[in-house]
Amino acid sequence: MKKLILVLSFFCFNFANAQNTNVTINSDLNLKCKFEKVILKNPNHNFETFSNEQVNRADINKLIIESKTPNTLNVKNLSKFIDKIDLEVKISNKDIVLIQAFDEERNYSESAVFTKKTGELIHEITTNIKQEEKEKDISFYSCKNNNKDT
Repeated sequence: MKKLILVLSFFCFNFANAQNTNVTINSDLNLKCKFEKVILKNPNHNFETFSNEQVNRADINKLIIESKTPNTLNVKNLSKFIDKIDLEVKISNKDIVLIQAFDEERNYSESAVFTKKTGELIHEITTNIKQEEKEKDISFYSCKNNNKDT
């Protein structure tokens, strides 16, 4: 599982650097996402997985994803950080939504991948990017459209 996360992160960051904006379809998603598990990498945990029974994490009751061609992608209610910052990476097509944003110092980032077919949402928070020992919080959610299954 650790290797999968590392490969996914590597893929996302490399793809994101190659193409920062690519919105190919118009869609408005209103999602309810149930927290399933988190993987933590910090001074106390080295990519350890914790289930929803082991940690107290809230579900996301109303995640809004609006995409409009050619380059508009808005994400609301994923986190306070994402709500208030411009996304640096915005990719949306018929299969996935990928976003990424950095703070001004580029020492903190949040990224997310939403797979439309499965309804899986992965939300990654990376802190201390400029440090040798980066910290990661990778949360997994199962999402359904508030109007129907996604």
